[in-house]
Amino acid sequence: MTNPYASSGVDTEAGDKAVELMKRAVSATHNNLVLGGFGGFAGMVDAGFLKNYEHPILATSTDGVGTKVAIAQAIDKHDTIGQDLVGMVVDDIVVTGAKSLFMTDYIACGNLVPSRIADIVRGIAEACKEVDVALVGGETAEHPGLLGADEYDVAGAATGVVEKSMILSSDKVEVGDVVLGLAASGLHSNGYSLVRKIVADKGLGYKDHVAEFSTTLGEKLLEPTRLYSGVLNAVLEKFDGQIATMSHITGGGIAANLSRVLPETVSLDVDRSTWSPDDVFRVLAGWAGHDLKDLESTWNLGLGFALVVRKSKAQEIEKFITAAGIRSWQLGVIESTACDADAEGYTTNAKGVQGGAVRLVGDYAQ
Repeated sequence: MTNPYASSGVDTEAGDKAVELMKRAVSATHNNLVLGGFGGFAGMVDAGFLKNYEHPILATSTDGVGTKVAIAQAIDKHDTIGQDLVGMVVDDIVVTGAKSLFMTDYIACGNLVPSRIADIVRGIAEACKEVDVALVGGETAEHPGLLGADEYDVAGAATGVVEKSMILSSDKVEVGDVVLGLAASGLHSNGYSLVRKIVADKGLGYKDHVAEFSTTLGEKLLEPTRLYSGVLNAVLEKFDGQIATMSHITGGGIAANLSRVLPETVSLDVDRSTWSPDDVFRVLAGWAGHDLKDLESTWNLGLGFALVVRKSKAQEIEKFITAAGIRSWQLGVIESTACDADAEGYTTNAKGVQGGAVRLVGDYAQ
């Protein structure tokens, strides 16, 4: 018997096939805290371990990947978008000092292609496994007539936990603290509306090979977001009490994301000469006729994360992070401020938060 729902463009059999294709990857993220296995109406996690905390605080975050998915759709490559999603969600949670425990995802598509959905979810699951987060549930929804046949969007949410006394915040920042930068893997998942405009204005296609890159343009632009929380969880454990706060450099750029995690009583000059933005930033800026400095509020420019740490442990923490596979370096030092932020070119407000005064100084290294 024909399923009447199929006549509207919704293929429930394709959905079942997609579930089978992703089942092994998702199940591989489950640890002994996950109850109920795969395929339930809701994911369940045993929270009994919270009894070991004096005062457990739950932290949660939700995000998507933005218009980066349009590039994945353009070149029919969907196995990296999942890592982007995980990075954007769990790396916001670690900013608070919390360790992410579990995650759920949501995929909306115009036409459910099982292999495509499985690629996306497999990428999510593999990234979750890398950072020790259980993928406990998700939903795939087919929306014919709302989304094009090859269009989709992804979103996710995660929950973590932190001891109340160990929460990182601007209140713990002290004058003299050192700010460490952590290298980005590329554009990550922010500013892609500008990226797509630059590519369109240049008259290029995402499957084109360009002289500046060794891969197709689309493959270069799909470089997945670096995952920081695995390394940073280890930093928090090893250097207990030596980290004041952290910042994930995402939408809004460098100065704004640093300002929002600093108290109003301090300032920070970020020294551009301490790093060289990757070629992808230089090439895109050149195509559009922009100076890199004009893009500091849009792209991360190679700075994906920042830590504010005690001066006495700064070098040791920097070496630990670099040894773990993520290049780290000193960006600047926290100073007391009584400056006129507007007159001095500082950023002091972001996401509705009045924070520390942050500006970038000098020129980028070549």
